[in-house]
Amino acid sequence: QVQPVESGGGLVQPGGSLRLSCRASGSIFSSNAMGWYRQAPGKQRESVARITRGGVTGYADSVKGRFAISRDNAKNTVYLQMNSLKPEDTAVYYCNRFPYTGDYWGQGTQVTVSP
Repeated sequence: QVQPVESGGGLVQPGGSLRLSCRASGSIFSSNAMGWYRQAPGKQRESVARITRGGVTGYADSVKGRFAISRDNAKNTVYLQMNSLKPEDTAVYYCNRFPYTGDYWGQGTQVTVSP
């Protein structure tokens, strides 16, 4: 299985914005809901946003109203627009099919929110 490739992370001040991108293989992307997950140091990986192939979205309470997930089915790519970032959003962000509890994860992209 080819792992997804995430990009777009970085260092941003509180209140700032970032847009993450994730390109996945057709076998992962084509018939699945996709999700963004994150893992902060010392914590378990958690789901933050998900989107069906038809565009129905869902969010964790901690990011609702601040994050927006979208997908481009023609490009096998899913995006996460993150606004009003907080220090507690600091984590490595991953994408994968949703739901997913397996072992095939990409490298992720680091998001650090700090003054």
